[in-house]
Amino acid sequence: MQSFWKSLSRPFFVLAPLADVTDPALRRLVAEYGAPDVMWTEFVSADGLYATRERKGMPDAENPLMRDLLYTEGERPILAQFFTSDPETMRYAANLARELGFDGVDINMGCPDRSIEKQGAGAAMIKHPERAKEVIRAAKEAGTPVSVKTRIGYNEERMEEWLPAILEERPDALTVHLRTRKEMSKVPAHWELMERAVAIRDRVSPETRILGNGDVKDLEEARAKAEATGIDGVMLGRAIFGNPWLFTGRRPEDIAPTEKLAALRKLAEYYRELVPAKPFHILKKHFKAFVNGWPGAAELRARLMETGAYEELFEELRKAEQVV
Repeated sequence: MQSFWKSLSRPFFVLAPLADVTDPALRRLVAEYGAPDVMWTEFVSADGLYATRERKGMPDAENPLMRDLLYTEGERPILAQFFTSDPETMRYAANLARELGFDGVDINMGCPDRSIEKQGAGAAMIKHPERAKEVIRAAKEAGTPVSVKTRIGYNEERMEEWLPAILEERPDALTVHLRTRKEMSKVPAHWELMERAVAIRDRVSPETRILGNGDVKDLEEARAKAEATGIDGVMLGRAIFGNPWLFTGRRPEDIAPTEKLAALRKLAEYYRELVPAKPFHILKKHFKAFVNGWPGAAELRARLMETGAYEELFEELRKAEQVV
């Protein structure tokens, strides 16, 4: 498969994979309001995909994990992100992604969730570079573009040892979250290290596209980071909350309350349609982000938080749209 990465104009700006955030509902909304240059799915367990079919005999179509791999043509190019420490299950997941028509596969080697690390996956891969290399090679066997998202180290910054291990496998792209696993998100991202990461890439695998990630609040800042560091692209994550206009450059403070409420309504409609198995309360994490910045927003937000079903939410939004 021809890698789309080579056709992207620099700098490019992409949407980060965020658990219980960049699901099919939010991605569809963002695609309609102003798509980034590349999208990621939420991370999906390659082990879970493999086990339900190969060990339990369940067809892929019946696997509940498949709902996380729903996407629309408007989201392209889109990557399926997987986590695993097992080359065999990664091989299976990468082939499945190719069959589903994804534009590429991304391997999560940075998630600090303890349950994922117990499986040897996510950020735990930083401690096992040889196994990480095996997983990358297994993914590449599917013939689809392969990228990796990781951190600058585990307990401390170890880019000089860790990044070359990944780059020696010649991934199509590498996203560097500029914190260690130990730091989680408790400290500012170390953007001062990004130029060194670029230099490592240039030395080991010049053809690999390199992206920076961490604390970028809007497109203007992303452009500045790209110019200052020489990276190919910038990944934005938490900035997407309440702002499906993020990649258009529009500022949230310039968007009318009626637009924000209409976008929240549409997001809720997509939740009900696309991810009906997800608990309603997960949608509530978006309420504060969308409903702020105008008189009465706090009171409306409180009422929305009291809703327990879609129809209640839609009724509150209908009444609010008549008065803002």
